[in-house]
Amino acid sequence: MRQEEVTLKVNGVSYRLHIEPWRTLVEVLRDTLGLTGTKKSCNEGECGACTVLMDGKPAASCLVLAMDAQGKEIVTIEGVSEGEKLHPLQEAFLKHGAIQCGFCTPGMVMSAKALLDEHPHPTSTEVRKAISGNLCRCTGYQQIVDSVLAASKAMGEKS
Repeated sequence: MRQEEVTLKVNGVSYRLHIEPWRTLVEVLRDTLGLTGTKKSCNEGECGACTVLMDGKPAASCLVLAMDAQGKEIVTIEGVSEGEKLHPLQEAFLKHGAIQCGFCTPGMVMSAKALLDEHPHPTSTEVRKAISGNLCRCTGYQQIVDSVLAASKAMGEKS
C-alpha cells in the first residue's frame, strides 16, 4: 500500500506520520494517534459525532482527508480540558444532564466551543444553530443548550 508522509498538528502537538493518502482525519485520529474521543459514526458528515476544530472552526473529520489537514491547527475533545481540569463546557454538560449515552457529546462540545470562542455570550437561538449539525438521540437537546448557556455565563464570570 502506498503511504505518504504527513505532518499533523493535533492539540498543540506535531505528529509526523506515514499514512495512505485516502485515509480520513477521523481514521487517523482514532486508529493511528489513539485519540478515540472523536467518534466515527455516519461517515457522511451528517451526525456531527466526528466534529473537531480546524483552525477554530467545526469540521466533520469523516469528510476531511488527513492529507488535507496539514498546516491546520486541529483540536479534538482530548485537547479541550487542561489535564485533569475539565473545560467549563464539559463541567456544564455534566452538571446540567446533557450527557446520556455520550456518543454525541464530543462533537457537541466541539461545536459549542467554536461558538463560545467566537461569540462568548450567545442566545439560545444561536446555540441551537451552532449545534444544528450534531445529532443527539438521548437528551432532547434542551439540556445541551442549557449547558452551553451555563458555560458561557461561567466563562464570563471568570474573565
